[in-house]
Amino acid sequence: MDRAVHPRLAVSAICSWNLGFDEDLALWADLGIDHVGLYLEKMELAEGGVARTAASVRDRGFSVSTLACRGFDLFDRDSWPERWESLRPALDASATVGARCLFLTAGAPGPLGFDECVAALGDALEPLRAPAADLGVRLAVEHTNPMRRDIGFVHSLRDMVEVARRLDVGVVFEVTNCWYERGLEETIADGAETIVVAQVSDYRVGTVTATERAVPGDGDIPLARIIGLLDAAGFDGPFELEMLGPRVEDEGYGPAIARAVAALRPMIPA
Repeated sequence: MDRAVHPRLAVSAICSWNLGFDEDLALWADLGIDHVGLYLEKMELAEGGVARTAASVRDRGFSVSTLACRGFDLFDRDSWPERWESLRPALDASATVGARCLFLTAGAPGPLGFDECVAALGDALEPLRAPAADLGVRLAVEHTNPMRRDIGFVHSLRDMVEVARRLDVGVVFEVTNCWYERGLEETIADGAETIVVAQVSDYRVGTVTATERAVPGDGDIPLARIIGLLDAAGFDGPFELEMLGPRVEDEGYGPAIARAVAALRPMIPA
């Protein structure tokens, strides 16, 4: 199999969910992958922590699409100082590796309403803005599946674009969480300038678990059409493969990622 990776395609560490950071490095080397998305929790758990793992990524010459992490418990302001403390190393790491953005999920809403959540997210991000700007790191937020209210309150791309403009953050476009939306073409065309990275995987209709994704081409998402919409709207950033779940585990990380790389190659524009 030709395993050449399209230069605009990154492979997220979430694709190899149960591997540790150093195991990810070995897998990427085996697959010839040099454009990656990092996951903060894996870096924190690795020997030497976030600083060592970031230096390792930099020294190996990887291009980095994103450094991903969970957001805040928006309903519990007392928990924010501890989260701010854990995110400062993530900002430093994002700068070290030259990540296109540090992205967070929108945050757990608890009993808060939507507009209350937007205000709380703005307050939660405020202490990160100055250090991020000083380091040249862009902050971005991902919209999530409504079954994942434990990590986010924004469940449509249309709402995510609005929130991004209100809070001056970037958008992490997650195809599995918006491919079915009414007016998707118009939303992409209107909000393209807010989109920092586009995450891609596939979904089989009938799946009832939010985190059970499929290798691109194995499911029902019209990926080529949606990638074409992004391209037509002027999006010129990276596409990031982010898949996980039983199908990926059963096939094995290496074979699943290799098939995904091959399937996406002809869909992604130069």
